[in-house]
Amino acid sequence: MFKKLFHKNPKPGSRAYRREMAEKICGHHVRYITEKKGETDEVIGREGSLARRNGELLVHSSTGTLFRCNIDEMDAWELLSKDGVTITAPDLEHGGTVRTIVVYYVYYR
Repeated sequence: MFKKLFHKNPKPGSRAYRREMAEKICGHHVRYITEKKGETDEVIGREGSLARRNGELLVHSSTGTLFRCNIDEMDAWELLSKDGVTITAPDLEHGGTVRTIVVYYVYYR
């Protein structure tokens, strides 16, 4: 309790922050995934999950792995509504191209 009460949050952009964010978002069930393309968002997947494996973050959908990046290279932030997360990183599934995706969580009442 004492440790949590006075725990200092890691600085955004630091390795510790990126790892803490990956820990926080992994395990969520995904409703759908969009990708930012210019000024629009395009739906690229539905129904999936977020997972960590060997220092990588994986975004799965019903059709397979849509996005895979090194946790230490990703920038991620939760939406203000806490209904999802935006991730920007080099995508290892697509040859290292830097992509920005928005993952929307399944909402349980």
